[in-house]
Amino acid sequence: MEKRALHSPDQTAHNIERIAELFPQVITESRDAEGNVTPAVDFDLLRQELSDHIVEGPQERYQLDWPGKRAAAFAANAPIAKTLRPVREESVNFDTTKNLFIEGDNLDALKLLQESYLGKVKLIYIDPPYNTGSDFVYEDDFGVTTRDYLAASGQIGVDGARFVANVESNGRFHSDWLSMILPRLKLARMLLAPDGLIFISIDDHEVASLRKVADEVFGEGNFVAAAIWQKRTSPEARKRLAAGHEYVIVYTRDSSMTEEALSPLPLEDKDREAFSNPDGDPRGPWGSSDFTAPGFRPNQMYKITTPSGAVVDPPPGRCWMNLEDEYLRQAAEGRFWYGPKGDGVPRRKTYLAERNGKSAWTWWPNAEVGHTQEGTREVRALFDRDGETYFDFPKPVRLIERVVQLATRPSEQHIVVDFFAGSGTTAHAVMHVNAKDGGDRRFVLVQIPEAIDRGSAAAKAGYGTIAALSRDRVRRAAESVMHSARVLAGGLDTGFRAFRVDTTSFADTLRTPGDLVQASLVEMTGNIKSDRSAEDLLFQVLLDWALDLSLPITREMIDGAEVYSVDDDALIACFADEVTDSVIRAIAKRQPLRAVFKDSGFPDDAARINADQVFRELSPETEVRAI
Repeated sequence: MEKRALHSPDQTAHNIERIAELFPQVITESRDAEGNVTPAVDFDLLRQELSDHIVEGPQERYQLDWPGKRAAAFAANAPIAKTLRPVREESVNFDTTKNLFIEGDNLDALKLLQESYLGKVKLIYIDPPYNTGSDFVYEDDFGVTTRDYLAASGQIGVDGARFVANVESNGRFHSDWLSMILPRLKLARMLLAPDGLIFISIDDHEVASLRKVADEVFGEGNFVAAAIWQKRTSPEARKRLAAGHEYVIVYTRDSSMTEEALSPLPLEDKDREAFSNPDGDPRGPWGSSDFTAPGFRPNQMYKITTPSGAVVDPPPGRCWMNLEDEYLRQAAEGRFWYGPKGDGVPRRKTYLAERNGKSAWTWWPNAEVGHTQEGTREVRALFDRDGETYFDFPKPVRLIERVVQLATRPSEQHIVVDFFAGSGTTAHAVMHVNAKDGGDRRFVLVQIPEAIDRGSAAAKAGYGTIAALSRDRVRRAAESVMHSARVLAGGLDTGFRAFRVDTTSFADTLRTPGDLVQASLVEMTGNIKSDRSAEDLLFQVLLDWALDLSLPITREMIDGAEVYSVDDDALIACFADEVTDSVIRAIAKRQPLRAVFKDSGFPDDAARINADQVFRELSPETEVRAI
């Protein structure tokens, strides 16, 4: 039933619509008195359209601007009083895995990861909301001051409170989308290694906006390419001109390292079939390439005598590729093919044994990287749900495999981050590529706990949030990869440490994460919340000390006290309510790089001072702190 509006028509909005029909170029966006984004008219541009001469107006400059941009930029820098709490019951192989799955708002998660993963991430792949008029965008509550921001950024619940429907009726405002993506890209850039790359999936709705804002964040000179992915196998019958593609936009952290940042794609069987050995070359199968170049260069216009004795010149309008001395050197090595009779124009050989891969281009047909239907089928197969769809338009694994192969190498423990994890395809792809080439890549996924529609098949199956569904997809994908690759348990890292973004473990504090554990043993830094476990405190300490959250952790008992050792005593933590002198001495004798205790574990100032003296005596290089 249509709901009738009990007020007169909005003539201003009607007039703006009529102006837009005549002069679409003068329509912009602004904020009304309540702070909502609304269509507006740029009257300077309108005056110019109605004038026969240049109209004076604001100074022109090349820039990307929108309502809310300053607040969005502030959001990237504003501190938060939050932490990452481990969730063992949702994890897989918690004690041995190097992979992470973080549940929470990705803006918060990116801030919490800044110190521990600063400049360490080789690849970021994201598939953000496309602003299509039927999806969702993050509703970020940007404060004006640090205190306001901290007050406004409490932990979200499973109701998906940070998501709002970006329906067609609101005009799919570009400003909302840009304000969402800007702070996340700024934080993502900081995580990238010098040779790091970011790949972003997007469609026609926001590709132009994305290119502009990414140019601003990463630098226009760091743009690498815009790959076109053929996402469909056939056009939609209901459209005369149907979109059959999406884009994958690529930027690098440092353009001077682009060539070494990108890896060749592995050769496939059809690539190897292009090589043969008709002349019995001892170096094995080869392919040939043109030895001529366009133009006229006098020193590259020499005559070549072929093995049959025929003398050949470059074809009209072309010259030889190299100088004669270089040609003679390579010819002496037998690196040319002159045709089956030995009298043709020379072609240079390229040997299969010398090829470590192939170059990629920006056209990605679905025959090579899959399509949306393939992605849907893959998810259905994992959940054994024929005909039921748990995710809308999940990316196919082969598409993300292409990204992982281009941006990482199997010989290094490269970190792959996806902070719009969605269906978890990135984790699936990382595990699958590792299984194929023996790599040791690691993944870090972030997914907001967006509530699942109660009437959906996923909800009926018992899933409450997208984050919970995504975690289960990763678990099932791990089993599938190990089964198909016939990998024994332990031979491939298919686990993950699950975390949840939550408020800081310290009560009544407005400190930023990096300031929470800066006191010496004789200083009190804050009260610890009663619901926090020792493991909660340990991971907050890891964040504050900028340590990798995937470092190996062992738990042991020393004189009745629970003690954690991180990365073979790089850090030793004891959060016991009573820390005895024997525990202090046992830890100090191991000479850890860092040691941390709970302040309330010392009965008085004398005990704290005595602990300091023990470390100065037995392990003077240890950095000792209390929380």
